[in-house]
Amino acid sequence: MRTIRTATLADLNSITAVEAECFPPAEAATAEQFSDRLKRYADYFLLMFEDDKLVAFVDGFVTNERDLTDEMYENAALHDENGKWQMLFGVNTIPAYRRQGCAGELIERFIDIAKEQGRMGVVLTCKYRLIHYYEKFGFVNEGLTAKSTHGGAEWYQMRLYLLEE
Repeated sequence: MRTIRTATLADLNSITAVEAECFPPAEAATAEQFSDRLKRYADYFLLMFEDDKLVAFVDGFVTNERDLTDEMYENAALHDENGKWQMLFGVNTIPAYRRQGCAGELIERFIDIAKEQGRMGVVLTCKYRLIHYYEKFGFVNEGLTAKSTHGGAEWYQMRLYLLEE
C-alpha cells in the first residue's frame, strides 16, 4: 500500500539513499544538506512509501525570488515561509518504481499545496530531455538558465503560474 506524508529528521537516511539512487554524485544533495533542509522546511518534503520503504519524494522551499539559483540548493536558510514562489528542487523515484505514476502524484500534490497556500507558482529546473514531462503538469519552459549550473549540467527553468503576478 502506498502512502504519502511530509518528512521528519528521522527520514534523513532514507531520503539521502533515494537521492543517491536518482542523481549522479555531482548533482545529488548530501546528508548534511538534507539535514539542514529538514530542520528548516520538512513540511515541504513529500515522501511516498510502499509499506515502510521510501520509493519517491519531492522537496523544495519557498522564497520571494522568482528564479531558482544554485545557492538555493546549498543554503536552506534562504527558505521564507511567507515567500511567493514554491521552488521544486528534486523529483526522486527509485528505478524499480519509475513509470508507475509515483513522481506525477507527488508533483500534483506539491502543486496543490502551493495553490492552497496562495503561492504565485512553482519553479523548477530540469534537463532538456525532461521538459516535455513537466509540460504535462502545466509548466512552461523559460529556456536555459544561467542561474543554475548545478553539478556541471545544463538546466532549463520551468514555471507553473498559479496566480497572476
